[in-house]
Amino acid sequence: MRRPHRAPAPVLKQGPRTNRDIRVPRVQLVDDDGANRGIVSIDEAIQLAEDAGLDLVEVAPNADPPVCKILDYGRFKFQSQKKAAEARKKQKTFEVKEIKMRPNIDTHDYDVKMKAIKKFFDEGDKVKVTLRFRGREMAHQNLGMELLNKVRIDTAEIAKVEAEPKLEGRQMVMVLAPTAPR
Repeated sequence: MRRPHRAPAPVLKQGPRTNRDIRVPRVQLVDDDGANRGIVSIDEAIQLAEDAGLDLVEVAPNADPPVCKILDYGRFKFQSQKKAAEARKKQKTFEVKEIKMRPNIDTHDYDVKMKAIKKFFDEGDKVKVTLRFRGREMAHQNLGMELLNKVRIDTAEIAKVEAEPKLEGRQMVMVLAPTAPR
């Protein structure tokens, strides 16, 4: 059995409504100089925008009546995209790096791991310290807890514990976050 043919969904325009897309009888109008013109009919507002060679843009659609402004829509879009790009640039991003250890790690190996952890903190990343237990090591979880506490003490000046050590199956996990900004 064939399914009935459905028309494709209408394409929804992103951004504020402009000119003839504004479908309300009256609007609160702000002209191109920024002066408030008060409540006017939509036809009068569109005529004023066309006379100025600009667009009528709905800036506050939820107001009663909606607030519309006479401005250059292309320039308005460009400036809002620029603001959004600037906000994205200032956004702080970080990664979670993982360091794996064993409960009976040697001192030199531990020092190498600590050097890597400090490098990750300098880059502004969080660090997930994973301690893996094998075989009979599961009987000595206290050694693992002591090792994670040693890591916590050694990184106390540059990091804070974000997730306390907890056992997940055969591994113990602790998450550290840098305290100082990059």
